[in-house]
Amino acid sequence: MHLARHSIAPTAPIQVLDARFDADARIFTAATPHGFAVYRTWPLELLRKHEFAEDGTLTTVLPMHTSSLLFLVGGGASPRYPPNKVVVWDAARAREVAELEFRERVRGLACRRGWLVVALRRRAVAFEVGAAITRVQEWDTCDNQRGLVAIATAAHATLLAIAGRQTGHVQLVHLPPCRAPAPTVPPPTTTTTTPPRRTPAAAPKPAKHPVSIIAAHTAGLATLTVLPSGRLLATTSARGTLLRVWDAHSGKLVREFRRGSDKAEIYGVAFRPDEQDVCVWSDKGTVHVFSLSVGAGSSNRQSALSPLAPFLSLPRWIDSEWSYAQYRIPAQKNHIALSASTAGSKLSEAVEDERCVVAWVEVPPPPGKEAQQPEYQMIALTFSGGWYRLALPASASVHSPARASFPAAGSSAASHSGRPTYRPRSSSGSSVLSGRTRADKGKERETEREEKVGHECSLQEFRRYGRWDGWG
Repeated sequence: MHLARHSIAPTAPIQVLDARFDADARIFTAATPHGFAVYRTWPLELLRKHEFAEDGTLTTVLPMHTSSLLFLVGGGASPRYPPNKVVVWDAARAREVAELEFRERVRGLACRRGWLVVALRRRAVAFEVGAAITRVQEWDTCDNQRGLVAIATAAHATLLAIAGRQTGHVQLVHLPPCRAPAPTVPPPTTTTTTPPRRTPAAAPKPAKHPVSIIAAHTAGLATLTVLPSGRLLATTSARGTLLRVWDAHSGKLVREFRRGSDKAEIYGVAFRPDEQDVCVWSDKGTVHVFSLSVGAGSSNRQSALSPLAPFLSLPRWIDSEWSYAQYRIPAQKNHIALSASTAGSKLSEAVEDERCVVAWVEVPPPPGKEAQQPEYQMIALTFSGGWYRLALPASASVHSPARASFPAAGSSAASHSGRPTYRPRSSSGSSVLSGRTRADKGKERETEREEKVGHECSLQEFRRYGRWDGWG
């Protein structure tokens, strides 16, 4: 009997075209071919949604800080709006309220309270958003295909970072100070006492005019990220091996971290709100976490040969700082194709690469426990509809010495974390191991897994967003 080729797909995969957090990571937006929605970041909750009567795709849905405004940009195979327009959408009234039109395609957006910056291919344009939208100023840039632009969003912050006129350079522009958010009604007093929240140290008052150009990389820039306060700037290049952190006032290199030794496409970088950590994620599917602390307070890993770097001619990576924690996002299998046309046919699986975006959130302590200091966790959103809440390793709360040896293959690591393990499957789809050889290999893999989990973030919660909650 001859069987035709079939595709087994028990659930139609969700396609997220764009996912973005607001400046405080309290909400995030998601766009699919059917429309867009606004979610609370944690606990995950659908707040608003809008489905277009006629299908049309969006490449950007950017929420404006502490307001109901969203900035929409069309794109893709069937764009909802022309790609050269930025449509201002009022989510409270569920309608368009304004639009900005340009002579070329919009590459990127960044916003803060009362300001919008649009990145085009060779220039960046700033607008003041109020009762009317006013064009304020524009700057020339290099060929900015990625639309890189970043803006500080904290109260009284002024920094705007855009691509420089030369490849790998960053322009630093200072806008009028960001206005403080409108005061809210104080909550009623209760008997429960909470520890004071640690606020990042304010940047010292400049003694001279701040720098305007930073020669960050020799290759083209891949990402551009600033702290909400505007004190630090993080850059990565198209090579994807290094993450550099700069002082935004003096232009000096503060820290340099190594993501890996092989080339990768960096998707994004996010600073922790208390400015203690920074995370980076790429097309490798791994989120890396680095400590910004220096000296004994740092927990980043370094090679055991790093003390010899000043005295011997060693490769540059020997003296690099590596991430102290990682999390590998599992790849989502799109479908399983069965083919029985030939006797030697095998089961084939098509696995989509996981593109994601990550932000930090503050979580309350467990019931019955008092927190000595705020705990921060990461929220990772995949473009296949996955929502991950990740906690740092337990050892991260007590920082280890800065010169921890970099674990080599076969070395012993720390204790087990709470991350669930994923058992590898054979080509036939079976996870049963037969024979002594396979059992031995299984033990070796289990041993290797136990050795590596000491630096693994733990998965605290996994959920779905998009059509999984009835939308889309």
